[in-house]
Amino acid sequence: MTEAGLRFQVSSAAPYNPRPMRIGAWQFDVRRGDVDSNLEEVERGVRAAAADGVELLAFPEMWPTSFVPDADENDWVAASERAVEALRGLSRVHGVALCGSAFARGPAGALPRNRLHLFERGEEVLAFDKVHLFTPTAESLAFSAGEAPPRTVELRGARVSGVVCYDLRFAPLLRVPFRDEAEILVVPAQWPDSRASHWSALVTGRAVEMQACLLAANRIGREEVGRRRFELSFPGNSLVVGPHGTVLARGRGERGLVSAEIELAEIRDLRRQVPVRSDDRGDLYSTW
Repeated sequence: MTEAGLRFQVSSAAPYNPRPMRIGAWQFDVRRGDVDSNLEEVERGVRAAAADGVELLAFPEMWPTSFVPDADENDWVAASERAVEALRGLSRVHGVALCGSAFARGPAGALPRNRLHLFERGEEVLAFDKVHLFTPTAESLAFSAGEAPPRTVELRGARVSGVVCYDLRFAPLLRVPFRDEAEILVVPAQWPDSRASHWSALVTGRAVEMQACLLAANRIGREEVGRRRFELSFPGNSLVVGPHGTVLARGRGERGLVSAEIELAEIRDLRRQVPVRSDDRGDLYSTW
């Protein structure tokens, strides 16, 4: 019998919710070190998303400051914390769940973290520190790496998790939200044009692999990134991808909102038809 001819019944941790949900990314040119300008841009994005009926909105990686070279990280942590608190307030005022990453305080004596925050109506429901630091731009000179896996949380009837940019390349990390039945994976990023094909392949591939929707927010513009001052161009190719790998919305290199309606019922139906989680052999993989 073919795969298409089979029907399986498996349980899900999330309640069945056939209601569609609109999700999106606000892509823009993140100005290095210009917190006020970047916050104004984020406010513009939240207003546009609220008007479009978006319930979950993502911003690019390090949206308040970008990657600031040769600077006092503690100063940027403080500035980022103020911007992140403003983001919390925007989620409360506009009723949109908001996600992005920013400088955050690390453990005592350690460099700062690149931390993803997810706010729902003024409450932080998810925080995750980027685990994989990008060697070519010497991220390890400015950040300490996170050590905890991403959690999965309930958000408006969906199960949501998130990772940051380079983390997308590492399948073992993403097995955690996969096993936790995350239905939406949010990925704030600064992913350059030179590897745009990798970005598209990874985002669509992870959606199929996880049987989930991916909301991937990438920036536009040009930037000297990191302590090594690599000059990079960013294509603004933010993506909303469905569980079959179908691209539902794609950024075209301009500032603005990239959004699409997703169907949670489609995710849950696919998982019943093709029960990848129950067929997973994690016990075996760990012995190899």
